[in-house]
Amino acid sequence: MPRGFFITFEGLDGSGKSTQIKRLAAWFEKLHEAANTAAESWAEPPGRAPVVTRQPGGTEIGDRIRALALDSRGTRLAPMTEMALMFADRAQAIAEVIQPALDQGRIVICDRFTDSTEAYQGGGRELGSEIVLELHRLLCRDLQPDLTLMLLPPVEASLARAQRRNERSVAQNGRDEGRFEREEIEFHRRVLNKYREIAARERRRVVLIEGDGSIEEVHEGVVAAVAERLGIVAKK
Repeated sequence: MPRGFFITFEGLDGSGKSTQIKRLAAWFEKLHEAANTAAESWAEPPGRAPVVTRQPGGTEIGDRIRALALDSRGTRLAPMTEMALMFADRAQAIAEVIQPALDQGRIVICDRFTDSTEAYQGGGRELGSEIVLELHRLLCRDLQPDLTLMLLPPVEASLARAQRRNERSVAQNGRDEGRFEREEIEFHRRVLNKYREIAARERRRVVLIEGDGSIEEVHEGVVAAVAERLGIVAKK
């Protein structure tokens, strides 16, 4: 059976990743339901939804790590501890969700992967890229996405959306995942700069979508990139 296709979404908090992931998953499902000939010639049978997951989270262990790593009350996490938690979550997700799905020939769509650790801990926390990439090689068996969609709207707009989203979450269910949003603006600018560095280094893998485009405009860019990489007919 052919290996599946691994798509990751990256970007600042509030960049619209969750919305675009939902829209891409729905696009795949429509494509399969229509039994598109080009899609049939690839790996996924019509009607089979992609596997959608996130980091941190996506597994029972990962959800516990997420609660610890993102809770605003966890302000005393040391940068190395924070990075170790992210890799513990990732190693579990690869073993439990991502690799089994790829082995079955499935499409996997993941909200964040090691690029996030390089951007937030390597860049934002100033731990550097080298340690992140080495831990990825050792703990994640150097598993690389086939395609990364990197959404980089302006820092201020992205951060404001993330803060509003977290306020709604606290009001609705008491879940506070805004620890990173509370960092100073310079932290987020370092994250943004590291993301741009990654995009420049990984030109074959990363498709960079910059600017504060509308949801539909960004979706069109995402679909165009995915369709081109997979060699299938793009349908909105």
